[in-house]
Amino acid sequence: MSKRLNPYVTAPDTMKPMIALEAAVKESGLEHSLIHLVKMRASQINGCAYCLHMHSADALEGGESPARLFLLDAWHESALYTARERAALAWTDALTLIAQTHAPDAAYEEALRHFSPEEMVKLTVLIGTINSWNRIAIGFRSAHPGDRPAAAATAA
Repeated sequence: MSKRLNPYVTAPDTMKPMIALEAAVKESGLEHSLIHLVKMRASQINGCAYCLHMHSADALEGGESPARLFLLDAWHESALYTARERAALAWTDALTLIAQTHAPDAAYEEALRHFSPEEMVKLTVLIGTINSWNRIAIGFRSAHPGDRPAAAATAA
């Protein structure tokens, strides 16, 4: 897979609002552990290697357990997530797969049981932001600095 253009070099003024949005999400008041789970889940659905690499390292550094990251793809079947996290993950799935789900009322209502209206806006912006980052990273074939060819990774 060949790398494409670098959006930060090609259109830095266009990327500045994305960076500011990311900063706003980080400081939104939502739990950092929840932010990591949402970013990981959307990135799993979208298949964004760059974001999965980055956010798994960030989550582990932030104290997240490896087991919760390993089982995130099967969050529906795991008891490792709180009711609030499960509601956020369901809303993440619904919005990330919006063309298929159309944001069902059940997912929205369950999220509202665990998030205030203001938190729902913050959660929804978080989900939209990571989906945008996924599209930027995948679209431009961004390679995470820690991504090495398999042979080099196993020899290290």
